[in-house]
Amino acid sequence: MEELTAVLYEKKGNIAYITLNRPDVFNAFDDKQSYDLQAALKEVKKCKEVRVVVLTGAGRAFCSGQDLKAIAGSKNRSLSDSLYKRYNPIIKAMRELPKPIICRLNGVAAGAGASLALACDFIVAHENASLIEVFVNVGLVPDSGSSYFLPKAISPARAFEMATMAPKIKAAQALEWGLINRVCNDENFDITIEEVAMYYANAPTKSIGMIKKMLNKASHSDLDTMLQYEAYCQEIAGRSEDYKEGVAAFNEKRKPEFKGL
Repeated sequence: MEELTAVLYEKKGNIAYITLNRPDVFNAFDDKQSYDLQAALKEVKKCKEVRVVVLTGAGRAFCSGQDLKAIAGSKNRSLSDSLYKRYNPIIKAMRELPKPIICRLNGVAAGAGASLALACDFIVAHENASLIEVFVNVGLVPDSGSSYFLPKAISPARAFEMATMAPKIKAAQALEWGLINRVCNDENFDITIEEVAMYYANAPTKSIGMIKKMLNKASHSDLDTMLQYEAYCQEIAGRSEDYKEGVAAFNEKRKPEFKGL
């Protein structure tokens, strides 16, 4: 893997930790950080030992979106090209990764940063964290998947409000609305992150990956299609080593030791 500076990558056992590393600008995206994140996600996909990813930001923020100062001098910069080359590959890689991604939402997630958080599979937020769809404040529209994720996570009315009025949705409200999974204080924030990460690090990774694909597919499929796809995935899961271990553990009345195979 190429040298990463705007993103930190660390592997501990079966857990990969990816940290956005521009804390002086609240981890706002410049070109380097977006390409570093793409590289880190490719490494996670390639590494068979990694069974779960924890994504977070350095310092007080998760990610404040695009660094507008970094593109201030680019008069002819195409925003669509930027999305095709920088942001869209990140979001697609996250959703297509057959491993769970936990968002350690340590602070504000704004604009593309909010999209990045919503692209994760499980969100644990600090009580002071927040989500803001700030695009409209500079005359833009949601991107990096926000227009896809929001109306699937919350009601159309609330999605419209978030996208057009850019309210700061604090962690407690985000939990109430169903945008995130957990809210924690200083004392139990990282404890909860590690508990969730360890659960997935020891879970049947192959079936978790297929479940992720199934839920992705369900958002644009009818019942008949999903019934057929469930049967297809179940056939694969039923041939896995983890299934054999799960059945053996059940019969032997012990806790299964899944290997992710």
